[in-house]
Amino acid sequence: MSNSILNTIKQMLGVEEEQTDFDMDIIIHINTALNILHQLGVGDEWIQIDGPSTEWDEITTDLHTVQMIKTWMYDKVKLMFDPPINSTLISSMERQIAELEWRIVDNHCDKEATK
Repeated sequence: MSNSILNTIKQMLGVEEEQTDFDMDIIIHINTALNILHQLGVGDEWIQIDGPSTEWDEITTDLHTVQMIKTWMYDKVKLMFDPPINSTLISSMERQIAELEWRIVDNHCDKEATK
């Protein structure tokens, strides 16, 4: 799996890495999600992406948190970029987002407290 934030999210959305027509839209949504993470207090510093060169470990080097962030970011971007038509699926994704936000923040705070 790619370590590129953009390429990982594109793959999860079902967009081929070589397909760049939607990159600007996806990048905007990823940057919105990254801003939300920063506001939640997650990450060493605020970052934004402008292409495939930004990698997951630039958010945080904690591998457990990064794995949760990947799922959370996919769900956030999916809801903004290509939301499901079914309201039950949307509600399910929103619940998963809320739970992952809680777990990401809790995990990140635990790691910060032990430094």
